[in-house]
Amino acid sequence: MKKFLLLFLAVGLVVFTSCSSDDPVVPEITDRDDDGDGDGDGDDVKLVADYPVQDFMWEAMNAFYFWQADVADLADTKDDVEDEYAEFLASEADPADFFYKICYMHENIVGEEAAIDRFSFLSDNYKDLVQRFQGVSKSDGVEFGLGRYGNERDVFGFVRYIVPGSDADGKDIKRGDIFIGVNGTDLTLDNYIELLFGDLDTYTLNFATLENNTISANGRELSLTKEEGFSENPILIKKVIEEGGIKIGYLLYNSFVASFDEQLNDAFGEFKAANVDEVILDFRYNGGGRVSSAIQIASSIYGTKTEELFLKARYNDKIQSTFDPGDGESNFVATTIDGSPINSLNLTKVHVITSSSTASASELVINGLEPYVDVVQIGTTTVGKNEFSITFVDDRENSFFYDEARESNINPDNQWAIQPLLGRNENADGFSDYTSGLIPDNELREDIANLGDLGEPSDPLLALALDVITGASSKSSLKQPIYPIDLVSSSAVMKATNNMMLMDGLVKANKTSNK
Repeated sequence: MKKFLLLFLAVGLVVFTSCSSDDPVVPEITDRDDDGDGDGDGDDVKLVADYPVQDFMWEAMNAFYFWQADVADLADTKDDVEDEYAEFLASEADPADFFYKICYMHENIVGEEAAIDRFSFLSDNYKDLVQRFQGVSKSDGVEFGLGRYGNERDVFGFVRYIVPGSDADGKDIKRGDIFIGVNGTDLTLDNYIELLFGDLDTYTLNFATLENNTISANGRELSLTKEEGFSENPILIKKVIEEGGIKIGYLLYNSFVASFDEQLNDAFGEFKAANVDEVILDFRYNGGGRVSSAIQIASSIYGTKTEELFLKARYNDKIQSTFDPGDGESNFVATTIDGSPINSLNLTKVHVITSSSTASASELVINGLEPYVDVVQIGTTTVGKNEFSITFVDDRENSFFYDEARESNINPDNQWAIQPLLGRNENADGFSDYTSGLIPDNELREDIANLGDLGEPSDPLLALALDVITGASSKSSLKQPIYPIDLVSSSAVMKATNNMMLMDGLVKANKTSNK
């Protein structure tokens, strides 16, 4: 069985979520004489053709998975004997179970502490996944974080922000509001996924109050409805702040979504027109997204120096060994994907606000800029998502790469998509080892008791960034959090760009090879 390797010039991105399917995955095998004994009773003989989903997953993973050489089940010899290979494909009836089984010490299998692969994932419907990568999802517009309280199994939510134009926009809900129940049922570690991320499109939040470090119900309720196909603009706030005689461009950017790249470029155009002296990139809620958008924003900060390296992608040994010099490298850019000239500020320093929700493409911007500019990080340590990925579907003629123009070539009987980790991105200094996260220069956690208003000096993280820029004695550093939390989860888990670096430009095969 041939394995085709697409070799490409581009860079990547990754997502972390989990998917399940109610679709039948075990084929109904009709009576046949597959065992050759003439009795027609060959139902127990497995054929590769009976397991197209698992076969597609294995083929793509064998060719492209970053840790392919470390997984015995992905060895090039695994499919040499067809009968044994078919038995292997049949070993897991659920494609999701099969996928995580052939990953390298995936978190779903070995748990968070022992995991090597924390971010590979899949979807039983590639169309849903592709839409979410474009910033389109089912949402009511309430972006929230989740933490523990009470007996440590109780869960509370707090509103981070409300998405403009959503169902929640204009209703009686705002940043800092706390909720502890849905439809009258208290949130716990056992039920919060079903209650908040389940099938209910319309539901009621039950609110609470934080007083004297105690969270208690206050009787307030609010009904919300999730809208199918809702598109969120990742540019939540862009403004120019004047502080201490310094003009500062502030950008709260929540996801690297390519469809908003022109608006992103326009935001830097406004900063350029205002002659800003400094820029604050607020990535505290940004879980990642398109690498092309990351390169664009880095070019807007540093400059359109197309001769200088922004990143170098490292793949598995099979792919890496076939590269020519320069393959897998991406430089700073002079135009957006649509061809607009980049509005560049040519800065020598940038301030970036981060949190434990900052991941992937956000971290890529920080790491990629480090060799060229002084990156001052403010907030808390990031996720440590330094791998990238791409979407694979059952289009064998295109080596399983998803291509919108080739949707008619995707196997109509297999709508699954996988998003495995393909490699890691190094910066120009060759550094990529930040799996434990990028550590801030100025540490401050968000405080549930004092979140403040985003984009305003009442926000402690922004206040600290302004203090650092102006050199003021740090008033904000004296206000240590009263009620900081360690996140259990957040609404971001429903975004396809969460914990992702999505590789761009993998569109052409310039080489192919067998095993």
